Amino acid sequence: VQLQASGGGSVQAGGSLRLSCAVSGRTFNTYAMGWFRQAPGKEREFVAGINWSGGSTDYADPVKGRFTISRDNAKNPVYLQMNSLKLEDTAVYYCAAKFGNYALNPREYTYWGQGTQVTVSS
Repeated sequence: VQLQASGGGSVQAGGSLRLSCAVSGRTFNTYAMGWFRQAPGKEREFVAGINWSGGSTDYADPVKGRFTISRDNAKNPVYLQMNSLKLEDTAVYYCAAKFGNYALNPREYTYWGQGTQVTVSS
């Protein structure tokens, strides 16, 4: 299984970006997916998670109400819509996959994408 994250870039505070994560493999719709981020000098942190069907999601408190995770099992990608971006959202964003339900601990994820940089400026 391989994950490919894309959609990062530079945006001004208050702007929006949509990240995508394409998953190769025949059983994509059996994986729970998570988005994580890591800023310089900080640990990797949970951003959002979604179960295999898309019926259950969870968000870290700093992004609740601004970010939306979604998936389309017919088309494969998992998305992270990021609105009202703040300076503190600047980080490398990673998508990850695991069997079972999503988890907040990055160590529970088996597969990782390469990361995509998001930079928010004032």
